[in-house]
Amino acid sequence: MPAEPVPCKEGDHGKFEVSVRDGLARIGRLHTDTHILETPTLLPVVNPNILTVTPREMWDDFGIKGLITNSYVIWKHEKLKQHALEKGVHDLLDYPGFVMTDSGTFQQDAYGDVEVEPDEIVAFQRDIGVDVATMLDVFGRPDDARERSEHSVTETAARAPGALAAAGDTLLNGPIQGGLELDLRELSAQLMAAHPFAIHPVGGIVPLMEKRRYRELLEVILACRGEIPIERPVHLFGCGHPMLFPVAVALGVDLFDSAAYALFARNGRILTPTRTVRLEGLTEWPFASYHLHDVTPAQVRAMDSDDQTRLLAKHNLEVTMSELSRCREAVREGTIWHLVEERAASDPALLEAVEWLFDEGVQQAQGRLIGSSAPIRTGGVHWTEWLCRHPWALSAQMIAERWKVPTKDIYGEAMSPNDWKVVLIHGRAPPWRDSIGSLVKALLKRWPHVLPLVHTPLGIIPYALEDLNPFAHVQGPKSIWDLDVQQDTEELVSWLGTLTDSDPEGFQPLFVDARRPQTEILEELAAELAPSVRIADASIDAEPPSDESIRDHLDRCAAHAKLMTLCNVEAEVADEFLAGCSFVRNRRGRVKNICASDGAHVLSPRLSDGGLSLTLEGARRLHARNRTSSFTIHVIGESGEGADEDMDIVIEHGLPTVVVEEGAEEFVRKGRSVMHFSVLKSTGALLPGLPCVITDESGGFLAHGVAKCTDWEAAAFQKGVAVKVKEGARVDASAAFPAASQSGDD
Repeated sequence: MPAEPVPCKEGDHGKFEVSVRDGLARIGRLHTDTHILETPTLLPVVNPNILTVTPREMWDDFGIKGLITNSYVIWKHEKLKQHALEKGVHDLLDYPGFVMTDSGTFQQDAYGDVEVEPDEIVAFQRDIGVDVATMLDVFGRPDDARERSEHSVTETAARAPGALAAAGDTLLNGPIQGGLELDLRELSAQLMAAHPFAIHPVGGIVPLMEKRRYRELLEVILACRGEIPIERPVHLFGCGHPMLFPVAVALGVDLFDSAAYALFARNGRILTPTRTVRLEGLTEWPFASYHLHDVTPAQVRAMDSDDQTRLLAKHNLEVTMSELSRCREAVREGTIWHLVEERAASDPALLEAVEWLFDEGVQQAQGRLIGSSAPIRTGGVHWTEWLCRHPWALSAQMIAERWKVPTKDIYGEAMSPNDWKVVLIHGRAPPWRDSIGSLVKALLKRWPHVLPLVHTPLGIIPYALEDLNPFAHVQGPKSIWDLDVQQDTEELVSWLGTLTDSDPEGFQPLFVDARRPQTEILEELAAELAPSVRIADASIDAEPPSDESIRDHLDRCAAHAKLMTLCNVEAEVADEFLAGCSFVRNRRGRVKNICASDGAHVLSPRLSDGGLSLTLEGARRLHARNRTSSFTIHVIGESGEGADEDMDIVIEHGLPTVVVEEGAEEFVRKGRSVMHFSVLKSTGALLPGLPCVITDESGGFLAHGVAKCTDWEAAAFQKGVAVKVKEGARVDASAAFPAASQSGDD
């Protein structure tokens, strides 16, 4: 039996916080004066006149923390109405959990005008003590004419001020309408977002699900999600089939509601995570559950109709809640998009929708799907058909593109971009330090002006990022390392040219299949490289680099590349920061600490995921050198009907920085986490999981940490952790340097 509900802290009523995330998918908590509801979750629909599974059973036996019932049904039946007004809706339902109520919009659409005024039904919900009420909006169907869809949007928005006034302190849903007109969906979200609603349900989508028009459903979700304030929960009205939960959660949906568990049971149908199955004709259960484990389909068919319905409804409810548990665990593990692929494979219509999502939808989501995804992963990454199109994979690729071609060679001499000769190494699986490390060292020893890149299933990266997760942690069949490198060449050349403002033709790469014998590779490259690249042992002004200098050069390049890509600093800032640095290595020769020229420990490469950890002194010095800048890349869209249009992408450089209000400074200095309510602003492309610094309003350094959110979320939320502080500056700005022998693993 669940513990009794706990009210929120004083001042938190109506706030929503995110505790764990995987891009837009998030585990959150909605705070009310009586309950704290964890999301994503389903609110089972309960009709007080037809209790297939009672609310008390939902609480006691299933651990369901919230449900939804129809306030219009209660209002219309005098006995129910009086009970609710006198003792409250929780007593009426015999349910101690979170209660949301609908307003009668569906009845209005199905049966004509309801006998209650919009503000009256909201006031009634307030008076019966619901946790979240719903305004009486205007239902819009997917196949409505545009004029009718416009009316559903404008009339719903017009009712918003009166509904909010009638609700008083009761939290209120602000539904989004607009049918299939995506511009109207966006407009509706904008109009409703202008008011202080607690939650935004996406309405009018049940007909899409009934007809399995899943692609259009995803288009509607994306159109709404892009305009709904990120700090408010999104509710998908009427969505209750388990197979739709993963993709909806991945797109940022927090709440679901449905009566499907009971309606399907009455029709002799059972739910599984991937489909709906008819009881008729079954010999064995296609999906096991606690409620069906000791009966056969034949025995259930022989039951009394009411008993059969109750049993199947309990099974359906169990499967439904279990799939949401699976979704939450996938968010914790960072595998929600893998679960999306898994569920899509079970249904042709859903597969088509997810194919569209990966082909077009992710790119159309105004950058939020990609930009909200942590680019560094933990653990192994399993190869799948669409792995390269997962938002977090695209985020990692964008992070890698922050890298710039080095400006100095192994001897410390200045290099123009076109002086380098690009060698693209392919055919070998990670860890690349082991599989191609000796080849890279041999290339640099003979041709110091070679720029080694690595072809990975997730894209091309500089060898300097050879241990970065996810690129170096993809697990799959050998065939993924046989991918055609030629198809990426044009994109590679364009990328290198853009980064350096140079002639892209100067970056035509030489392809090296690392599966071939090393001596054979070097012999072939000698003919290609001798005319254009200085051979070290033939150089007049330099001796061949030693093994030790090559090792130091590669480690310095790795630190430089990670400062650019993970800390978002300019190449010149990274150069200054690493000038004269030295390395502390473990017994295997891996760098565990990097010290500045004066011996201060400033960085630690993370051996587990290829990331980078700043020390307090390192963060302070990097902040002191920080410069912000931006430039615009003009991307030319594809030609032809329906093709993408040209667009400008603004690339922002600068160490991610969070500015906090004065009242939080003392706590942050002591190493306390930065809470959202204390954030004034952020700069420098804040991304989840990457380093950042925290300052006061005047720019004074307070602490450093790891971001838990994006820059557009930092100040928007008013509850929860924005930055996990690793170390505060205390009051004494001359705090001692951390020991140089400290381990580099977090």
